[in-house]
Amino acid sequence: MMEELKAISVDMADYEYAGEGANAVSYHHRRDPDVLLKLYQPGKVRQPQDEVLMARKVYALGIPTPEPGDYVTDGERFGIRFRRIPDKVSVARAVGLHPEEAVPQAEAFAAMCRSLHSVHVDPSAFESVKSRYLRLTEESPLFTAAEKDRLVRFIGDAPDTDTAVHGDLQFGNLIFDGNGRYYFIDLGDFGYGCPLFDVAMVYVTAYLSDPDFVREAFHMEPATAVRFWEAFASAYFGKDRPLSAIEEEIRPYAGLKTLIVERDMGIRMPRFRAALQTVLQP
Repeated sequence: MMEELKAISVDMADYEYAGEGANAVSYHHRRDPDVLLKLYQPGKVRQPQDEVLMARKVYALGIPTPEPGDYVTDGERFGIRFRRIPDKVSVARAVGLHPEEAVPQAEAFAAMCRSLHSVHVDPSAFESVKSRYLRLTEESPLFTAAEKDRLVRFIGDAPDTDTAVHGDLQFGNLIFDGNGRYYFIDLGDFGYGCPLFDVAMVYVTAYLSDPDFVREAFHMEPATAVRFWEAFASAYFGKDRPLSAIEEEIRPYAGLKTLIVERDMGIRMPRFRAALQTVLQP
């Protein structure tokens, strides 16, 4: 049974709007510069509780991430307080504003990812990435039984490791502060398993996402996202490995994001399914 948390009430008169994403809105405390408040959209209760519990476990592992605080509510919305990272900016935003920084930021992102993927975790404390994708496969109404069998075989054949995976490793989920220190954020899907499930998200952004979505969500031109991916792949996998070989290996892992995108959109997504061609073909 999931742990149930009791939310602490917050007075929104103490906070000012700071920004928002698809699922939540962030606020700065008017008097305490060390406090960041993140409130999920109305109706979301389990998701913010899950983030609080996961953020605490990940922080305890020593992974660079903002220090989590209380589970809170403004009476309608639920969320979490974090220790605020001063002068923070996401890698995605930084590259979007300064495309000439794509390569050095990609190399810094790769170094952080390699460090993350070297952390060994207690498998009893986190969900395996394989289990997550197997569950998504079972729940999908948009794949045939034969297609599901092939997906299950591919997921099952992936390497087994007990190392950390972020779960949503896109470059908007790495931030850095005014002193150049980097932190992972949005760790609600954190787990363990083969890092290829994780780094495939960078390929997804560069090649599978709609160009307008890349501009809106990641603040950069698609060509810049491609350049970021190419520099990231070289830094993460090694400069001696051909990009074509890296992409051949990573493409079906990127295609597995189809399960998430189609779940959220409710329709088949040909652009994503194309990356699963080698998996789904008889």
